[in-house]
Amino acid sequence: MELAKRYDPKVSEPKWQKFWDEENIFKFDQESDAEVYSVDTPPPTVSGKMHLGHSFSYSQQDFVVRFQRMLGKNVFYPFGTDNNGVATERLIEQINGVVAREMKREDFVKLCLETLEKDLIPSYIADMKSLGLSCDFNTFYTTIDSHTQRISQRSFIQIYKDGRAYRKDAPAMWCPECQTGISQVECQDHELESSFNDIIFKVDGEDLVIATTRPELLPACVAVFFHPGDKRYEKYEGKNAKVPLFDFEVPIMPDERADPDKGTGIVMCCTFGDQTDMEWQRARDLPIKEAIGKDGRLTELAGKYKGMSVADARKMIIEDLKDAKLLLSQEPIKHVVNVHERCGTEVEIIKSKQWFIKYLDLKDDMLKWGEELHWYPKHMKVRYDNWVKGLQWDWLISRQRFFGVPFPVWYCGDCDEVIVADEKELPVDPLAGNPPQECPKCKSKNIVPEKDVLDTWATSSLTPIIAVELLPEQFHKKLYPMTMRPQAHDIITFWLFNTLVKSRLHDKVNPWRDVVISGHAQDPEGKKMSKSKGNVIEPQDMIERYSADALRFWAAGSKLGEDLPFQEKDLVTGEKTITKMWNACKFTFMHMEDFNPEEEVELEAYDRSLISRLNRMVQGATESFMKYEYSKTKFESELFFWRNICDYYLEIAKDRLYNPDRRGQHQRKSAQHTLYVLMLNTLKLMAPIMPHITEELYQLFFKQYENTKSIHITKWPEYDEGSVSEEMERLGELVELCVEKARRAKSDNGKSLKEPVAEILLKANISEDSFSLIKDDIMGATNAQSIRFENIDSEPVCGIRL
Repeated sequence: MELAKRYDPKVSEPKWQKFWDEENIFKFDQESDAEVYSVDTPPPTVSGKMHLGHSFSYSQQDFVVRFQRMLGKNVFYPFGTDNNGVATERLIEQINGVVAREMKREDFVKLCLETLEKDLIPSYIADMKSLGLSCDFNTFYTTIDSHTQRISQRSFIQIYKDGRAYRKDAPAMWCPECQTGISQVECQDHELESSFNDIIFKVDGEDLVIATTRPELLPACVAVFFHPGDKRYEKYEGKNAKVPLFDFEVPIMPDERADPDKGTGIVMCCTFGDQTDMEWQRARDLPIKEAIGKDGRLTELAGKYKGMSVADARKMIIEDLKDAKLLLSQEPIKHVVNVHERCGTEVEIIKSKQWFIKYLDLKDDMLKWGEELHWYPKHMKVRYDNWVKGLQWDWLISRQRFFGVPFPVWYCGDCDEVIVADEKELPVDPLAGNPPQECPKCKSKNIVPEKDVLDTWATSSLTPIIAVELLPEQFHKKLYPMTMRPQAHDIITFWLFNTLVKSRLHDKVNPWRDVVISGHAQDPEGKKMSKSKGNVIEPQDMIERYSADALRFWAAGSKLGEDLPFQEKDLVTGEKTITKMWNACKFTFMHMEDFNPEEEVELEAYDRSLISRLNRMVQGATESFMKYEYSKTKFESELFFWRNICDYYLEIAKDRLYNPDRRGQHQRKSAQHTLYVLMLNTLKLMAPIMPHITEELYQLFFKQYENTKSIHITKWPEYDEGSVSEEMERLGELVELCVEKARRAKSDNGKSLKEPVAEILLKANISEDSFSLIKDDIMGATNAQSIRFENIDSEPVCGIRL
């Protein structure tokens, strides 16, 4: 058989992607009794198109899944898209040139669904397929489809009936830009420049200086606190302080939470500036005064500053304090503030009626749940533990958005009774009609629908169940709890934590056995990619320029959990590896016209040494993959292919294959058998990493002997202890020593590698009989005219005379 001169990934990669689809190569087998390996596949957020981070982390999970499939497991690897969050809303506004708030809700929801179905979801699926992802794309969901809405609404109802979902008019974190409440997990810490402003309050006509970074909250001041051990302020206990510019008084009280070393050591409490203000309000039953509205502008409470943005009001209030000689000093500082991770807007705390899930009482249990998971890599568990220990809020799950999973809830307009939908009727949209006939409590017919939608994480936290329930009920226990959750490290506190909580609340079990955490793809300088920085690298461009296999080869170069700077040279190396595999197989196939893998062949010593080392490598590669260390498997397989096969064995085999009359038919058959074993196993070892080139080469030759539809459902190479021989490996190393020395001597003397060697002197601690087993291969590979051997009791030495 003769292969084409070059392998063309632009032709072959789409060909095999289509083949895998049409032949259902990656479909979960509902008839199989094999061990199940189920994957909680991350649904990418539909906010544009596949980016380099997707190609990085999804490739890594796919390495693992393809390996597990080749172990003979029945793999459940669904695919979904996450498309009911703020990111999707904003993208659809941008694509269609609309503003959600200016449209009827039903019209905007319809526009979202149409845009997703027509453009966005097909684009994401096409991108993922172009990467060579081995999902079963027929087992598909979106986080907004009716199947998912039913499960998400059912989850809410069950948690509500269990007494853990509650609605309360309470302080909540609010994003003025997105106009919605947000949960603690959606906040990020950003360091911003600000200033400590030493402001003069008046107490009985005397000055009391209080430092604050937020003078715009003066109209919402409700108390002043000092530490009970702070002698400076003991005399003020029980007195009132007059708030500057606004001329109302607030009580001065001692409290342990006041930090005597921060600012002036005495602090104003406003409703609400931060978490401590909330704690003081609850503990002291202080009034709630809202100075900032949901639109991020000051309210009527702020008097002449009403309607101003926070930034403008802060600036004007500071100027007015200066004019009134009530601003003593300003000190520039940098401090950390909470911003909404979606838009970067500073978060405000406002009083708002929201739905919460109560879980702060479960923090000790949460730490135990985390202990029961198998973390890969182990150190990622620290992020989970730190998050749990730092939790201060119950989970806010309601969002004031337009496109999302509706709460299955109505309220009595007279007695405010909560009325939840019947689970048999799910999914429901309370705004679409069909409300309950009357209030079950007071019998009023004044029924009001809930307008809010569920936080996207309240739905995404159910992905194991969403995926599993795509199959008939008899498979649910086989698939759940799932085997693996793959995901990036930045959403441990989002997706991993919330899914664990939901699974425990509903089923009292962890949702998976293993959590496999990937790092991030970075730019060549090791920085985060962003459009604003202009350092974004498009994976689609890299696939077009090189190939999907080359891009996956780059992704396999990073250890699990580690961030990886993008280096185009790694794709060049991947491309060279593909070409080398093609050429090595091309050479092999050319010499296999009379090959029979069933024929028993007595192998030559050097061949046995290669088979022995292959088995050791298979053992190590398998152990690494079982621990999700795919990069180690890739490195060992790649090194074995380039060094042992290409650098040495192909040269040694050439002499036997091209000169059967001189070397003998038995040596030719040994070379054929060894090439077959080496190349087939190399392709299998590299198949999870580079699925297209390995499929192409398998189909061209090896399929006829393996009789399996695809390399990706063949058996993973197995370690054969009987083929391992330290003695043969030592002999093989002597062959390679002589070949290497001869090459170096020729190179140093400016001679062609095809030039003959006059004489080789090999000194080694082996017998004459052992030397005779490798003599022919040394002479053939080096083109030596003669070779001498001496037995020595020391390290081997090889001398070359040209």
